[in-house]
Order: sequence, then structure tokens, then C-alpha cells
Amino acid sequence: MPMPVYTLHINGETRTAEVPGGTSLLWVIREHLGLMGTKYGCGIAQCGACTLHVDGDPVRACVLSVEQASKGQKIVTIEGLSTDGRHPVQKAWIEAQAPQCGYCQSGQIMQAVALLQTTPHPTRDEIKRYMNGNLCRCGTYLRILEAIEIASGRMDTQSGSS
Repeated sequence: MPMPVYTLHINGETRTAEVPGGTSLLWVIREHLGLMGTKYGCGIAQCGACTLHVDGDPVRACVLSVEQASKGQKIVTIEGLSTDGRHPVQKAWIEAQAPQCGYCQSGQIMQAVALLQTTPHPTRDEIKRYMNGNLCRCGTYLRILEAIEIASGRMDTQSGSS
């Protein structure tokens, strides 16, 4: 029996994947489509390393099945934020020297972008609450916070849409 073929709209492109039903979107993106920026952390949606956007909302790709993701939604991974790393949040991340090991950073950035799209100028407390579900093994939370504050002042001048 042939495997089903799923059509996904990822980073502005229509892509297909022939995978077993129930496969997580994370594995489809990484193993079948070769987009390696979205990371596996825990597999139970608790760490945020696999955060990407589905129709503009931050979603944990490790618990989203390919069936759920193939219903015409617009999916954006870290690779889809910008073609050259010039998204305001990516630039702020570098300026604040937010990453240490870097493993969680794509999920952190995707969560931060979603925050700034809905709340362009969040308070420190709003940032902390919104980012609470994204874990950083190295503990660079203060630099992540600083990066989001830097980016919040720049999102007005450049579209932050995903």
C-alpha cells in the first residue's frame, strides 16, 4: 500500500512529502524537506525548540501531525523569516549576543516574532510571560529579553510578518 502524499505550504512554497500518517511536522520538515533550522528538543511540546508559525501563530512542530499541517495553512520556519538573516528579530539577536550554544534559538526567535506581531511594544513582564514556554539550556534569558526589547523598537520600520 503506497504512503499518502501531503501538500504543505512552507516558507512561501508548496512542498509535498510522502510519509506515513501521523508523522510529526517536525520530522517532515527536517528529514523529508531538509529544513534543519527547526530543532528537536523534547518531543512533547514543552521546550519550544521546534517552534514555527502556522498561519502566524507559534506552534510546536513536534506534536503537530503532517495531516493537521496539510490543510492549506501557511507554515513559516526560521528559514522563512528572511532569505538573508535581516529580519529585525534576527538582527537584534546578534546585536544582543543572545545565543550561547544556539540550539534553542530558532524556536526562541519564532516565539519572539509572534509576540512582536501581536504586541509590537511589549513590557518586560509581557515578554517574560509570552516567552515562558521556551527553554534555554544555557540560561541566556537576559540576553534573549534584551534582544526582544531591541527588536520591538525596529519592527515598526520593517515588516515582521511571517
